Amino acid sequence: MSVDELREYGLAEMTDTEIRDFLSAQKVGVLGLPDEDVPYLLPLSFGYDGDSRLYFTYLLGSSSRKETLTETTEAASFLVFSADTMYNWESVLLTGRISAVSESSWDELEEVLADAWRPELFESASLSGAVAIYEFRIDEQTGIKHQGLPPAFEATDE
Repeated sequence: MSVDELREYGLAEMTDTEIRDFLSAQKVGVLGLPDEDVPYLLPLSFGYDGDSRLYFTYLLGSSSRKETLTETTEAASFLVFSADTMYNWESVLLTGRISAVSESSWDELEEVLADAWRPELFESASLSGAVAIYEFRIDEQTGIKHQGLPPAFEATDE
């Protein structure tokens, strides 16, 4: 079923303000990078500037597929979602360009990245490995949500 067909069941498109508020409240999403046969999908924490940019911190090994694909792509997608219950969920899909941030600019991003969620394992590993910061410039954004009630709680016309 299409988004249009699902509206009668309570699905709604999110406004730009709702998308901005949602991205500000979330900390993790899935980055999709183009690869030869299928997209390469990565769960990543992110910082959001409140407007049109996300920032990712990459931990890099000696051979990093994500770094190679990021450096060679012209466009990427990023999906952020929250599913509190089967009747209450939101999803935002972003399309944009991703590029490395020069190390000389990292201090300027400290506040944006301060609240990014990271597993403790990554915090420990970042002390001994190579780190890079990437900027995702949002070109297109769409968001949908369903914030209905379970059928037993819906008002009936009786």
